[in-house]
Amino acid sequence: MKLRTDLLKFLTMEDIAEEAMANNHRYKPEPNFAKTGVGSLLPATPEERAQELVRNQELIERLKQRQLEARNKGSGLPED
Repeated sequence: MKLRTDLLKFLTMEDIAEEAMANNHRYKPEPNFAKTGVGSLLPATPEERAQELVRNQELIERLKQRQLEARNKGSGLPED
């Protein structure tokens, strides 16, 4: 998959939060080998990978739409 860095400026905090919440069930907060440290991310199932691909395609389409709307307005950047 090609990394679409040209669409990053159209990414919102809501988009990021949505993806984080979709993967939240996979986070294990306990450290693996020490009493201090950080948690880990459990591996995704094939079904979760398929859902992730669908979510990624939907996000790319939303970002492309925002890009098109920004071009039509003439600014090139999303409005705050």
